[in-house]
Amino acid sequence: MEKSARAELKETLHERGMRMTPQRQLVLDALLDLGHATPEQICAHVQRTTPTVNITTIYRTLELLDDLGLVRHTHLGHGAPTYSIESHRHVHLVCHRCGRVDEVPCELMADLAGTLRERNGFQLDASHLALSGLCRDCLKERP
Repeated sequence: MEKSARAELKETLHERGMRMTPQRQLVLDALLDLGHATPEQICAHVQRTTPTVNITTIYRTLELLDDLGLVRHTHLGHGAPTYSIESHRHVHLVCHRCGRVDEVPCELMADLAGTLRERNGFQLDASHLALSGLCRDCLKERP
């Protein structure tokens, strides 16, 4: 997966008259290592090896990669979005009590996606989705 993501990024950048800069490579490598992360987490990861890269560079790079369709972002609640490589697709289940985040396959949303398409003519992109609720541990603690 890593090699294809790197190759896809380089090819897409080249097709659009851009080049693979060291900063773009560092952000991509961080996302491949972390799976998904906030810009601040990506910055901390990058700064372990390249302390001169700042958060502004991370945000600009993520915005470019998002615009190119190579990464995607999901809002898991309040605060900064979480970014991942575009091919890293799943639904996030976010516990609004403890903050736990679980991942489930997008296919679990197939029935809802079908209903939305049939009733509303709407095509759901479940890979960009976070659902809020209570995790199993918090449900056990609930009176």
